[in-house]
Formats: sequence, structure tokens, C-alpha cells
Amino acid sequence: MNEPVWPAPAKLNLFLHVTGRRSDGYHELQTVFQLIDLIDELSFSVNQSGQISRVVGPKTIAPADDLVVRAAQALRQAAGRADLGVDIQLNKRIPIGAGLGGGSSDAATVLVALNALWGLDWPLERLLALGLTLGADVPFFIGGQNAWGAGVGEQLTPVSLPVRAYSVVFPGVAVSTADIFQASELTRNSPAITIGGSVFATATTLALPGRNDLEPVVVNRYPAVEAALRWLTERAPARMTGSGASVFSVCLTRQAAQVVLQGLPADWLGFAVDGLTHSPLMERLAVERALTGAIGA
Repeated sequence: MNEPVWPAPAKLNLFLHVTGRRSDGYHELQTVFQLIDLIDELSFSVNQSGQISRVVGPKTIAPADDLVVRAAQALRQAAGRADLGVDIQLNKRIPIGAGLGGGSSDAATVLVALNALWGLDWPLERLLALGLTLGADVPFFIGGQNAWGAGVGEQLTPVSLPVRAYSVVFPGVAVSTADIFQASELTRNSPAITIGGSVFATATTLALPGRNDLEPVVVNRYPAVEAALRWLTERAPARMTGSGASVFSVCLTRQAAQVVLQGLPADWLGFAVDGLTHSPLMERLAVERALTGAIGA
């Protein structure tokens, strides 16, 4: 398959506060999502066979369990079009289970791309609603902008963040998000804050705003995450992102982020990345729309 590439960028949670627990068991959160230029790549070959298949993808995830397949199936079902088919090629660069949103971003790219390639042309609001059924982070990636997140993470307000680079370390362990949120020792009463103030404190410093309320629980249960966080904190201000297992530090430049990663233990993965102001997925969508318009002209 030699089709155009559609990007799916990773994210960092610059902070993550758990402000409460709802009657349905879900948690109320406040966070800031930062897009980074660690990017999965997807390609699509659409057809009218009604078959959805992942022809290339990670060997550790069965195609039927992959969010890219589930997202395509969900979109086809919601559209009521049994004839819609696609072969999906997924080139993974974001580590699986790293807390960097790779699966959610892949699903978002599938929805955005197939909405265009299948000629559905759904409005953004409809895609966002469908994305939320696949995962709490999927709407953020569909929106394509750095954002303040509230609720379960789906209440999004675009924010402008200082231009920064980040050193990201993945110690190679998978953390169960469900187990962490169900942990008895997790505090769920962080005071709610407003979008201003602490969110933009990084404008002139490298200090990270707020905290990650999940971090103490994960560090206590996963020695590898504790070791990675300790190693990184010795070199720069550091924090865990999401429910782990990745940890990150903030730097002024990508070169500085690369320096921080010098001496990284051999069994860990390290990435020096730039923060993005918007998702490259939006740029790819604009190109597709321009090409479609030119062909139809």
C-alpha cells in the first residue's frame, strides 16, 4: 500500500489533577494537554468491500483489539454504510502503553481521515462525540490543539502554551490505568483551579505547573517508573504524564532535551521532542480537502 501518510502525534499531560469521583465511577479531572512531535503514521486504502482490516501494525496487538480498527468500525456503523471498507497501515513510533496517548491519537486520525476519505464530511462536533465513545483522550486529538481539559478530559478549551522542548523517558513497563484510578490510596479531592495563572507559569520559567495526582500511586506500585522519575529529576524538573509509565522534563530547546537524555539506561527509551502549537493532522486534512476540491473542480 503506497498511500499518503496521515500523522497521529503523542501528547503530554503537563499536570493532572483529580478533583472528584462521579456516581458512575469516572473521575473528574483537570489537565493541560501538550502535543509533541513524536508521531505515529497511518495510511489508508479505501474501498467499497465493506471489509475493514489492519494490514500493517504492531505485532503485540491483535488487529481486532486495535483502536484503529475499532475506530473505523465505529465510524462505519454510525454512518450506516455497510459498504465502506478500508485497509489500514499503522507505523508505530509512540511506545505502546507509555501514557503518551498513542492509541487514542491513532483512533482520532482514523476518524478524521476516514471522515474525509469516505466522503462523509461530518461536522467536528459529531466526530468528537463518536471519539469520546472510544476513549477520553480521543476528542483532544480530533480537536488538534493544545487544550485545557476538564470533566473526564473531554471538556476542552484551546490554550496557547510557551514553546518548549521535552525529554521523555519510557521505562518499558505497562501501567494499568484502570487499576490506578481504582486505587484506594489515590487522592480525589484536589481543589479545582482556573485556566489562567498556574497553567501559564511556564511562560518565563521551566517550572511545571501543578502536579500529577496519579504519580504517587504509580511510583509506589511500579519501581521502574519510580527509578525513571528519580533519574530524570536529577537532571531537570520532571513529572509523570497521564497514568504513566512515561516521565518527562521540560527544556528550552530540543538540543537541551537531548543533553538531558545522555547516559539513559539501555533498557529504557528516550525521546527529545518539541512541543507543537497544533496537530499536523489538521495540516494533512487541509491538504486532503484541497486535493478533493481540485479533483472535483
